Amino acid sequence: MSTIRWTENNSPRSARWHSESAALPPSRVAVADDGTKADTAHRLACEGTALLWRGDFHNARQLLRAMGRRIDRKPPRRGDGPAESFRLYRRARGHRARVLGRLLVLLDGDHSLDLRRAPDVRQACAEAYGPSAGPTVISLTELLGVIGAHEWRTKGVEVPALGARIHPHYGVFSPVRGEYVNLVARATLPVPGGRRTAFDVGTGTGVLAAVLARRGFAHVVATDISPRALACARDNARRLHLTGRIEVLGPALFPEGRADLVVCNPPWVPARPNSALEHGVYDPGGAMLRSFLDGLAARLAPGGEGWLILSDLAERLGLRTRRELLAVIEAAGLRAVDRADTMPCHPRARDTGDPLHAARAGEITSLWRLAAR
Repeated sequence: MSTIRWTENNSPRSARWHSESAALPPSRVAVADDGTKADTAHRLACEGTALLWRGDFHNARQLLRAMGRRIDRKPPRRGDGPAESFRLYRRARGHRARVLGRLLVLLDGDHSLDLRRAPDVRQACAEAYGPSAGPTVISLTELLGVIGAHEWRTKGVEVPALGARIHPHYGVFSPVRGEYVNLVARATLPVPGGRRTAFDVGTGTGVLAAVLARRGFAHVVATDISPRALACARDNARRLHLTGRIEVLGPALFPEGRADLVVCNPPWVPARPNSALEHGVYDPGGAMLRSFLDGLAARLAPGGEGWLILSDLAERLGLRTRRELLAVIEAAGLRAVDRADTMPCHPRARDTGDPLHAARAGEITSLWRLAAR
């Protein structure tokens, strides 16, 4: 257990330290309140001093926004090419997250937040962290993420391909990009009448497992290496009344046995994530993609297919080439039977202020239909 220490009212204090991004507890902590100026807070945070907030909750959020504006005055410069621009962009985003992450709050032993005008965060924190182990200090940015995740979990995300809502849990990537779900919902199924078993590898919220069950598969096995994702997929299967057809197993990449269809929507960008949630987008070195492809042929029933749902954003950013992808597919004993493409519909594809706009605007998401050679 990590411990954070500070001095308050001339008395030494300490509490548990928790960071979803695995940040170490800060060595320097100052107490901040409603009288703390944004320029002062920004300067101290840039110098590595954390600020434990003791004022009004809404004022803390305003201070966080003011610090963000000061960081954004110096936008990331563009590199000589897409890969260099992406590297500089990620470095700038990492710096921004570290600086803003130095504004801290203290959760009491029951996950409550003892600040003026603070919301009741006990349920949100219990969903994200489990039972409290005592007073805990976390960053305000993390707490806001926990609160937002609770709202997503409560309201759910409408998935037109299902005609229902999916309820993402904290730390599990939300299916807000509907194009990849639509690809799975519309693609022609392999082996006419072969709808016995399907695997959803890296299931996340379980949205693709639900789509496959609704498409007629009698038994869908959903796997993930994340305990949070496994709990989320089970919750959504229950909400959709599909527990009789969806089995959630893990933590593991593949289940035992073979299937008529094996589906995987791996993280699309081969880069290091900066937080737990970013594991849904960034895959260091393309490790999960390679593991899925290397193990796919042995999991396919005769006449079965593997469906790889993958964006070409990494190719447009110069992080992976199409030739490299095809080489990994071939080396895994697979062949591409067909491919269906779709354009992105997310707002960032239209954001001309995004330094990666050119890559995002041209991005294509594909469903690769793979079979054993």
